[in-house]
Amino acid sequence: MGQMAHEIFSGETILYPQVSSEYLAMHLTGVCFGSALGQCFCFQKPGKQPMKINFLLLVLFLLGSVGSAASQVVAENIGRDIVRFHADAEARDQRLPSLALETPRLSLGPAPEPFAVEVQFRKVHGRFAAGIDIEDGTSLYGTGEVAGSLLRDGKRTVCWNTDSYAYGINSESLYQSHPWVLAVKADGTAFGILADTSYRCLVDLKGAILFVADGPRFPVIIIDRESPQAVLRGLAELTGTMEMPPLWALGYHQCRYSYTPDQRVLEVADDFRDKSIPCDVIWLDIDYMNGYRSFTFSPWDFPDPKGMHDRLHDQGFHTVAIIDPGIATAPGYHVYDSGQAIDAWVRNKHNQPFTGNVWPGLCVFPDFTRADVRRWWAGLYPLFLTTGVDGIWNDMNEPAVFNVDSHTMPVHNLHQADPELGGPAPHARYHNVYGELMARATREGVLSGRPRLRPFVLTRANFIGGHRYAATWTGDNVASWQHLDFSIPMVLNLGLSGQPFSGPDIGGFVGKGDGAMYARWMGFGSLFPFARGHTGKGNIDKEPWSFGKDVEQTCRLALEGRYRLIPYLYTVFREASETGLPVWRPLFFADPADSDLRSVDDAFLIGRDLMILVNTTRGQRPETPLPAGDWQDITEEVYGVADHPDLPRLMLRDGAVLPLGPILQNLDQGLPGDLTALVNPDSVGLAEGWLYEDDGVSFDFRTGGYRLTRWTYDPAGHVVNETGSEGDWPSASRRLPVIKFE
Repeated sequence: MGQMAHEIFSGETILYPQVSSEYLAMHLTGVCFGSALGQCFCFQKPGKQPMKINFLLLVLFLLGSVGSAASQVVAENIGRDIVRFHADAEARDQRLPSLALETPRLSLGPAPEPFAVEVQFRKVHGRFAAGIDIEDGTSLYGTGEVAGSLLRDGKRTVCWNTDSYAYGINSESLYQSHPWVLAVKADGTAFGILADTSYRCLVDLKGAILFVADGPRFPVIIIDRESPQAVLRGLAELTGTMEMPPLWALGYHQCRYSYTPDQRVLEVADDFRDKSIPCDVIWLDIDYMNGYRSFTFSPWDFPDPKGMHDRLHDQGFHTVAIIDPGIATAPGYHVYDSGQAIDAWVRNKHNQPFTGNVWPGLCVFPDFTRADVRRWWAGLYPLFLTTGVDGIWNDMNEPAVFNVDSHTMPVHNLHQADPELGGPAPHARYHNVYGELMARATREGVLSGRPRLRPFVLTRANFIGGHRYAATWTGDNVASWQHLDFSIPMVLNLGLSGQPFSGPDIGGFVGKGDGAMYARWMGFGSLFPFARGHTGKGNIDKEPWSFGKDVEQTCRLALEGRYRLIPYLYTVFREASETGLPVWRPLFFADPADSDLRSVDDAFLIGRDLMILVNTTRGQRPETPLPAGDWQDITEEVYGVADHPDLPRLMLRDGAVLPLGPILQNLDQGLPGDLTALVNPDSVGLAEGWLYEDDGVSFDFRTGGYRLTRWTYDPAGHVVNETGSEGDWPSASRRLPVIKFE
């Protein structure tokens, strides 16, 4: 590689006098797609002014010119301000079915002209690439489940679902794949880019936006709209929205690897109630099973699962049980036998069932790309749910395979996929959607067992669009201050990639940690959309009372605050289910044109009206740019204390009314009746807010069984009135005291 390429790799802008196009071609045609892409450099010819060139697009041009010839791009309109680009007419006609979109999108005609965003396609070193240039002042976000900062400028992500135990800042691929970038321009307008491929895909954001994927040529979909919020609404139009979860899933969840035997599960539940610490869910990790075999209970450690669940339900608890895709190759095991009967398994390159080692030992793996296999898998749930299990946790579904360098099955394995997915193809095509399709089958199975109740499914592996089937968490994180800090931007970027229901393992899964870190993490972690404490096998106890009385009291206050905010949080979840907007939102959503807010990831918004300020460091909280406006501190009203070192500061937007509920121990009785209205009037004394209510468990909201009420503040009477509502859910007879902030 020439000196120029080496210097460009350093990330600096360099001035080269008298550089010819031959010199550039000679040095750049050997540059592989990597960390150099996207840098800019300057050059000048004799007597000419220096000219700035975008390195990404120059490389695409040069390498494209020595590779395949440039083709005529086809751009088609598929929605309001949504355009799908193909490399040429042949690529359009031969494209594979999308595994990201909720339903196929037909062309509505040619793209409008002019369209602000252009895509350049090239085949580079045998791989298909798509590049999008960006203007100065553009900030980049999204790319799904990634560790590191909120702002993704200059970062690389590899979309390849990977079992990433104890991942770190340099881990380029984690458990999920979202080949999606949200670009916010200097003026606050925005566009989003979806590389519509399920193959392994590099997303390189060094100076421009670059997708490079294995597999056939793929289309690129651009949503160009007036704001980042409008772009995310457009993404939801394409990939669908989250279904409303059961209300209990918004409570606090307690987990470890593993609570066993059954008496230990009951002891943990008793401790929560005895100590008056709010909690709704206890989780069962793999040790509840008989030999790690999915859909079984250990006859020794869990001899009466129905009796255990009855006791938990009597105390207002629900349970979530783990189910893995690796099925033990054990004749006589009902899951293996019934799967054998339909030849349900992914096959190897020799067209034999693929086997790999996971927790039960030698396993086969269901081929979820087949509808008959998904039906078989779904049919395993009704009997399992008769034990009293309330929700399902799909783990190890990248799929993870032990004792191989790739940590997964070979890419040349074979799937007998249905035509609607694209038909039979190697695992390379279906790897990134394996976990999503498993979650889809799981959700269908839970629904078949309890058709009147909303399912709750959590999945480790997923693909963009998989939020339709399951919530997620950020995998096997570490009990460290760095991962505490990671957890906020990870959840924010998942939300900016279409997944509104997520959270980390609060307290950290890998390693011990300590009380100071645990208290701080629980202090703000109690507000994650999905709030679950978890830790790994062999670790110290990490329940809220495990680090002494002071930490226990911090956790109690934090969780009481979450439960007081449930009426507002549930309302925001409903908005997410309708619009695709995330529950947690980056601070720049308050003013997308304010460049000072673009990189803030120790403060965020819940919905539109509530701002959370967090200290993610051991010392004093650093100063953070805040959005304009008269935000009022409501920390004391929510937590009962005005200033606590391990609790976040909560700020209410001017012009907002926020519904605040009483302290609850669980959500088994539904939304509270008595609420308090926190009011922060705007400059002319007005304020408004919304409250969403339904039964919290059924699908009756689909047919009008809900109530969405608009609350408006009357400055003359100092009261909040219900000025309009929709839905058939009966209006609650409630007191509505008002706390007004000046």
